[in-house]
Amino acid sequence: MTEPSDPRPEGSAPRKDADAGKSARARRPRSTPEQRARHARSFARRRAMQALYSWQITGAHPKDILAEFRDDEEHAKADAEYFRELLIGVTGDREALDARMEPYLGRPLDQLDPVEHALLWLGQWELAERFEVPYRVVINEAVDLAKRYGAEQSHRYINGVLDRLSADLRGPERSTPR
Repeated sequence: MTEPSDPRPEGSAPRKDADAGKSARARRPRSTPEQRARHARSFARRRAMQALYSWQITGAHPKDILAEFRDDEEHAKADAEYFRELLIGVTGDREALDARMEPYLGRPLDQLDPVEHALLWLGQWELAERFEVPYRVVINEAVDLAKRYGAEQSHRYINGVLDRLSADLRGPERSTPR
């Protein structure tokens, strides 16, 4: 059996370990501005869910919660303006959001877990106010957050409620083929 031939030109030095061991991360192309913006929005949604959870538990004024979250170093990863719009939009429209979603819940509002409630508020607000965000993105983001932070099967519940709400709020968008 013969040894595999060395593809390097004769007399060339072997590769440095640093070159041979480049991580996949170093070889990956840099993200585009659009990808970074989407990631910052996703992070803003996560932070908004956490802020709405805090708001429900503490009863603090939304502007105080906004200031508290802005002071956190993690906040730099989020789209700060989108976070603010979500938090202020939901807290300012809470009664209307609750009234609109109540027929779709299948249980009383007071039986909603605070994480579920926060995600349903966020998803519904985005469906009603942010038509530039596709309804599938809104639902997927809420479901992903429910899988990560909610109770064991809450992602299914969130998906079902937001899907039914999207039929009312985004009917024309849902009826167009992909």
